[in-house]
Amino acid sequence: MAHPVNYEKPKMNFEEFIQKKIFTHDQLHRAINLWRFQSKKIVFTNGVFDILHRGHLYILNTARSFGDILIVGLNTNASVHKIKPGRPINDEFSRADVLASLEVVDAVVLFNEETPLQLITEIKPDVLVKGGDYKAEDVVGKEVVESAGGRVEIVPLLKDFSTTGLINKLSGKS
Repeated sequence: MAHPVNYEKPKMNFEEFIQKKIFTHDQLHRAINLWRFQSKKIVFTNGVFDILHRGHLYILNTARSFGDILIVGLNTNASVHKIKPGRPINDEFSRADVLASLEVVDAVVLFNEETPLQLITEIKPDVLVKGGDYKAEDVVGKEVVESAGGRVEIVPLLKDFSTTGLINKLSGKS
């Protein structure tokens, strides 16, 4: 008796699943072309995401609600050192893995500059999202997004949730 042929695709393990959501700039460009062809609304946000907390999750979930695809620009270790001395606590690869493991995040891409302007210019998202510690007129990339027909959304911060607050609490400073 012949054994039946198993045509099932092998299941992807969790690490492979996460890695498929972390993009180089070239990979992201190809993915964006596909998503645009599929008429997907692309949302972009960025940050350090050093110690992920409830406030981050709120912003990411709210950002995802504005469109079909959520791309997160993640500061590299070098860019974090420039804007937040003494940080990051977690390296860029760990931070990328944590973000990529979230269901609401479709793509994570690292950027080495102090601001994501170059990345926003490349992506031209339909929606650019920042937390409530920003005013819309001060958001980096606002002009690029709006001139391409997109919009900026500011998500209110959750009270008492910040990475700096967590670090201070852990070090006994609060």
